[in-house]
Amino acid sequence: MSGNSCLLWKNLSLLFRRCISWFPTVIDCFKQVLMNVPSLNMSRTVSPSQGIVPPARLTTYESTNPGTSGSFGQSEPVSSDSNDIELLSVSWNQDRSCFAAGTSRGFRIYNCEPFKETFRRVLKSGGFKIVEMLFRTNILALVGASANSQYPPNKVMIWDDQQSRCIGEFSFRSDVRAVKLRRDRLVVVLEHKIYVYNFMDLKLLHQIETLANPRGLCCLSLHSNTSVLACPGLQRGQVRVEHFGLNMTKLIYAHDSQIACFTLTTDGLLLATASTRGTLIRIFNTLDGTRLQEVRRGVDRAEIYSIALSSNVQWLAVSSDKGTIHLFGLRVRVVGEDTSSHATPAKSPALFNQNSSTSLDALISPSTCANPGSSLSFMRGVLPKYFSSEWSFAQFHLPEDTQFIAAFGSQNTVIILGMDGSFYRCRFDAVNGGDMLQQEYVRFLKTDIRPC
Repeated sequence: MSGNSCLLWKNLSLLFRRCISWFPTVIDCFKQVLMNVPSLNMSRTVSPSQGIVPPARLTTYESTNPGTSGSFGQSEPVSSDSNDIELLSVSWNQDRSCFAAGTSRGFRIYNCEPFKETFRRVLKSGGFKIVEMLFRTNILALVGASANSQYPPNKVMIWDDQQSRCIGEFSFRSDVRAVKLRRDRLVVVLEHKIYVYNFMDLKLLHQIETLANPRGLCCLSLHSNTSVLACPGLQRGQVRVEHFGLNMTKLIYAHDSQIACFTLTTDGLLLATASTRGTLIRIFNTLDGTRLQEVRRGVDRAEIYSIALSSNVQWLAVSSDKGTIHLFGLRVRVVGEDTSSHATPAKSPALFNQNSSTSLDALISPSTCANPGSSLSFMRGVLPKYFSSEWSFAQFHLPEDTQFIAAFGSQNTVIILGMDGSFYRCRFDAVNGGDMLQQEYVRFLKTDIRPC
């Protein structure tokens, strides 16, 4: 072997030994990078200039530039002929005082009492399939529709409408099914996973695996001193309830069929559920999973669109594809509630402190109304369960070919939104029940009531 060949071989051997010695260090660095990646399924971007506005600085939004706006990226305002606009979604804000309409041209925000369009934003690039409000503030969570060329359906944008800018973005590998907000939390729902973030810095706090959840079912408590989340479990008919303040998870086997719809009381203590059969609605204590009451919407299978609980936990409303809003009286209360007062939600000191579950039992209590039942209900336990069912106390009839969601207004009223662009307000007789009386009807996509 020549001298040059020997020298080359020695250099190659030295280089190989050095590579071997560096290899563990490279591996350690790679592991450290992986540990700092929040999730392989998503990425996030936070505006570096000011970040998320703290809740104390959120302002009640009253539009200062009514009409259309071209402040979304490079899009420009366009004419908003209501005949060309398709309604993609409707959703209430947290206290049901407002609602948002996502359209094929942007979105609009409406006040419920009195009914009034507050503001609208119109885009050339497409519309939004999810528009989630944060109470009555200037903060919105937006998810684009499939036809939106600028904001795809796998991206969540946190929009500050007062500053007319995006203050945070999340991108995922799959489409976003729902977004839920409260003043300290932001929740993003995918079909098989739920991400819970701190609203202040958008830091990821929790990841929850779920059964296939194409409806984006998820619900949050709203009281600032309780932190409760309900979502589908990993088994059919199961609801998972996270009491984050108590560091406790409760699995409630609510139905034999798949879960179709559910909602929480504002304090997160009670859960109302319906299955894909759509015949029964059940109310549970979220702390111990006890079933407290069961009411019957009907006998035929139905698709449940929404379940609403009144703020005083005295009434429950259900909408379905059968075209009827059913109203039921509830017989549940929280220990320590003043049953003579129904002005505010029940408040238990133990619940607000979240330091004890023994005093949080929800009890069956006398109700000021009685849901109708079968004349053979006295033979409960002998005849099939159908004959002991509680039926709806009051009803309101709607077109069967439209999807509606319902919520409670003030003074024994129910407010209803339709995917045909309709707004209803009706009143029920809290003593005698029966058919509700329509008080107001508006076609809100075609109304001439504009922001002023």
